[in-house]
Amino acid sequence: MKKVPHSGEAVLMELPAKPSFVRNFLVKILVFCVFIFCFRFAYVVTIRGESCDVGDFCFFSMPESFNFAGTTTIAAVSSAAVVSTEAVSDDRKNILYTSKNWRKSVQYYSSVFQDLIAEGFLSPESKSLCVDTPLGQEVLALKELGISDAVGVAKTAAKPLVVAMKNSGRRQPFENNTFDFVFYGGGGRIDSLSKFEEIAVEIGRTLKPEGYLVIHSRTNDTYSLHSLIALFNCCTFIKSREIQGYIGDDNNVDDGSSVMIREVVMKKEEFGSIVYSGGSKECSVVPGYKQEIVRKAEVLIQVEPLKPWITLKKNIQNVKYLPSMVDISFKSRYIYVDVGARSYGSSIGSWFKKQYPKQNKTFEVYAIEADKSFHKEYEAKKKWVNLLPYAAWVKNESLFFEVNHDPGDDPEEKGSKGRGMGRIKPVQSHDGVSSGVDEIVGFDFAEWLKATVTERDFVVMKMDVEGTEFDLIPRLFETGAICLIDEIFLECHYNRWQRCCPGERSAKYEKTYDQCLDLFTSLRERGVLVHQWW
Repeated sequence: MKKVPHSGEAVLMELPAKPSFVRNFLVKILVFCVFIFCFRFAYVVTIRGESCDVGDFCFFSMPESFNFAGTTTIAAVSSAAVVSTEAVSDDRKNILYTSKNWRKSVQYYSSVFQDLIAEGFLSPESKSLCVDTPLGQEVLALKELGISDAVGVAKTAAKPLVVAMKNSGRRQPFENNTFDFVFYGGGGRIDSLSKFEEIAVEIGRTLKPEGYLVIHSRTNDTYSLHSLIALFNCCTFIKSREIQGYIGDDNNVDDGSSVMIREVVMKKEEFGSIVYSGGSKECSVVPGYKQEIVRKAEVLIQVEPLKPWITLKKNIQNVKYLPSMVDISFKSRYIYVDVGARSYGSSIGSWFKKQYPKQNKTFEVYAIEADKSFHKEYEAKKKWVNLLPYAAWVKNESLFFEVNHDPGDDPEEKGSKGRGMGRIKPVQSHDGVSSGVDEIVGFDFAEWLKATVTERDFVVMKMDVEGTEFDLIPRLFETGAICLIDEIFLECHYNRWQRCCPGERSAKYEKTYDQCLDLFTSLRERGVLVHQWW
């Protein structure tokens, strides 16, 4: 018979195996951890060029002061420009400054600032501000170059490099005339903003007189460059150049692409704001960017059309709209003025609202119409359209308004849609009030325009005033208000051939087609993009 082992003996025989199993398991865990640690070390030090000072390598949170790859030590906002500790109390903690892309961004801005130092726009003593920098790469680049008194500002703080705007808005937490140097980079981030004027005002407020402002923009045409410069009426333009841009600043995403950036340098004037001459008599010199736009415009119809009601209507298909040629983003406001608007559907609703390219901008609309028969229609549109129930004229005075009809027209047969076009006449030139004639108020259109818009606004105008254009356009030239208009759609009225009566010209107008052509030519020679309207 086989001897059955005692239960105590079986237990003693199995005991040595248990410690061996646990020991092997612990050894494997330890080897795995050492492998992970070594792999992490090789990746950070060899590939990314970082050191053990970087928090996410050492597996510890970063202290308030730390070193970047052996460079300048950065304390929690060392800039003397920070006026309140409360402005940085909500700083984000433990931001990881370790990604390869973040370091590449710092190196890019370092090269940008080195060029600016070489040109004398920046120095180690410059108290510097970087605007709209979510992570502070620009600030770190300045500090690594020895410009220690530098700070960034953004909607959200990023401790210790960036402080927050006041009330999450655009108000900077700094006193007036604080900084010697202000930088707005971000790979052209300014192009995507909507409230440019607020930003420009704040930068102008915090920049010292004789201080320098440098902006990076993706603008690639001279029109938008001029618009950008005009926003900063505190500063004079120094220079601009194209440089290679860098993508991936904000989210540490580098898609490998590059973009050309326009670097603009400006200097704040010693005394206050610059007064632009756009609304004065001094705008006789046509800027080069306006000449360039006019050269790109459609060709004017040089020969008088035999059927103008067909030719001019077809010509609208050849029109090169200004927003289709340039970027209109850097404008304070966007304004459409319809002089001789008639009904809402005549041109505002049927053409401007539906067809004019607006680049997703919201326009203020002014309808100038003296004919009271159309006024009621605008009551329902008053939230979107500002009605001026007067006649555009060369001065403020009472006028007579008379409705005329072309030969062959039957107003009663056409109804309200067939109402003739109104013409205005000075009181002294009229020999009495007759049927169909009303006394109306005329206003100085040029002076109104100068009081309503500025050079920093984008102004589009349609003018259909039944021959009064030969009075209004010279007045716009005389006052300099013509320089405030970016684009005009002008219907010029002359003794055209009649549709109803072959071989007969209209008796309503005395001007000829050649005189109209001279009017269009004079506008283009002054840098105004004018189109032949119908």
